[in-house]
Amino acid sequence: MTLILEEGKKVELDRKGSFAIVAITKHGVELARDLNSKFHQSDLFYMSKFERGDEHRRHIQLFEGNVRLLLPSLFQSYKGIIMIVSLGAVVRMIAPILKDKKTDPAVLVIDDKGEHVISVLSGHLGGANELTKEVANILDAKPVITTASDVQQTIAVDLFGSRFGWEWESAKNLTPVSASVVNEEQVAVVQESGEKEWWHYKHPLPESIKVYSTIEDAMKAKPRAALVVTHRNLKNTEEDILKNGVLYRPKVIVLGVGCNRGTSTEEIEQVIQQTLNELKFSIKSVKAICSIDLKKDEEGLLAVAHKYNWEFICYSAKELNRMSIQDPSETVYKYTGAYGVSEPAAMLYSGAKTLSLIKKKSGNVTISVAIIPY
Repeated sequence: MTLILEEGKKVELDRKGSFAIVAITKHGVELARDLNSKFHQSDLFYMSKFERGDEHRRHIQLFEGNVRLLLPSLFQSYKGIIMIVSLGAVVRMIAPILKDKKTDPAVLVIDDKGEHVISVLSGHLGGANELTKEVANILDAKPVITTASDVQQTIAVDLFGSRFGWEWESAKNLTPVSASVVNEEQVAVVQESGEKEWWHYKHPLPESIKVYSTIEDAMKAKPRAALVVTHRNLKNTEEDILKNGVLYRPKVIVLGVGCNRGTSTEEIEQVIQQTLNELKFSIKSVKAICSIDLKKDEEGLLAVAHKYNWEFICYSAKELNRMSIQDPSETVYKYTGAYGVSEPAAMLYSGAKTLSLIKKKSGNVTISVAIIPY
């Protein structure tokens, strides 16, 4: 298939992979064909005048016209675009179609000899920096990454804790806090919950970054910026730390839930939201719903877990009965074979010895809440 690129005409792509490779020169095509054969998640595009005859078999798409006209469709269709085109030309071509760092795809540039792979766009959130390293490794080329936090090997504020699933509450202060980190201003990291192994470099934390266990202690130090990691909602007296701070939500809350058969999704969700509000916990920090295996097909529980992208874990009565709980119930045992559902399920998954909420009965739903003790 040859794509005819014309002004104002939409290009229909036959997408198979997650990444697009684009070449427009003779040597670039040779390099692109080699990379495409080794990078199996990629689709290859090059000019029809370089046709070899095996394009259909290899699912290579040819085009005629200005490559600039192909880019809007590639931006909408692929996670990353690898261009064997000069850096200056790529910058001029993508400038009019850039939208937002949270949605723009990763863009890489490779020189015509395949000596350098350059991360151009969406280095962190779009994954261009990691993709650059991967492609450079395939080509035995030199990766070129200019993001300050990567060069300095320090905290990347927009990716902090992302490998653990942490989410930032708001993107508002990502840029100024990042500036404070790379400029080696005093930065406080306040961690109340979540995984502790977030520093992955061999060298120690820079002296400009200090770790505190409480927001109160951090505020006394008067840092220029702060990264706050907690599952709870901040008090009014603590909000000042976020004037130049980013709030992260680690996945640490485990919900043990039992319910009557046929309980609606709406009722289960309402009880969960109300309970978290009472505890002053963020719903963004929920990791899993846990119950007894009798509930593995409970539509309401499945729907809530799916809506929020939470794990849904069910245990047998035998597994639940191994846990020592405060409020065993003969009635629950009569119907389920377990002396409790929500309480032991939350404890079993989280590994917590104590619960933030032992058990609450609300309508058709029983709920317990645990925090994973990293």
